[in-house]
Amino acid sequence: MQPKKKTALALRRMKATHERIAMMTAYDAAFARALDDAGIDALLVGDSVGMAVRGESDTLSVTVEEMAYHCRMVRRAVRYAHVVCDMPFMSYQVSAEEAVRNAGLLVSKGGAESVKLEGGAEYADEIARIVRAGIPVMGHIGLTPQSVNLLGGYGVQGRDKATADKLLSDARALEAAGCYALVLEMVPRELAARVTASVSIPTIGIGAGVNCDGQVLVCYDALGMNPDFTPRFLKRFADLHGQIGQAVRAYTVEVKSGTFPDDAHSFAETPVKLAAPVYSNAIQGK
Repeated sequence: MQPKKKTALALRRMKATHERIAMMTAYDAAFARALDDAGIDALLVGDSVGMAVRGESDTLSVTVEEMAYHCRMVRRAVRYAHVVCDMPFMSYQVSAEEAVRNAGLLVSKGGAESVKLEGGAEYADEIARIVRAGIPVMGHIGLTPQSVNLLGGYGVQGRDKATADKLLSDARALEAAGCYALVLEMVPRELAARVTASVSIPTIGIGAGVNCDGQVLVCYDALGMNPDFTPRFLKRFADLHGQIGQAVRAYTVEVKSGTFPDDAHSFAETPVKLAAPVYSNAIQGK
């Protein structure tokens, strides 16, 4: 039996049934198809595309139009996973009206099934307005990469009482504003467990320990595409960088030696005739 298409409501219900949510990022149709076929619950079209695909040092230069472009590619390839699209830097910070407009663009032009935005209680009004427009919203607290300059880097958040208390308060405020799920990034596992227990919506961790209701990783990181990226929270589930290198070296050897393409991978001037089909005596009437 084929799996059902995952929705924002289905992801929210997974917390009640104690089924953990598996989420990865995707930025194009090829990866989206592979991840979807493998049974992933949700695909995040992240503004991490700026770093993972374009090689930028942060996510701040990514635009709404670029997010819609990548989301559209992912959405075309997906049959089952829920597709979440990040709202990039300055797409929702100016006003609630602009937040709704940009969220709507990601849905109408990008095919997003929900949007994700960073920040705590200070964005509760924007979240409520987007939800009121009929667009599900996933929140994101803890380390918020769009605030990297304010935070002073990509460090763990919530290690002191004041910031831990704010994270708990933010989680409750985002739930009240209408978020159907929360990403918790780079927070101590004990704090993540407290946040998870304090809200009825699922928490999805990245660098937040095992007590979250789900986990998310950048697909390129999880599949070992960047050997230089080695944060503590990352586990590589494959070594595609090594496998791709091995395949390309084999290809290069065959090209340079003249063994590729061989006859099996070339076309002849005269088409090869196929052998006549062999029928049984009964079919031939004998």
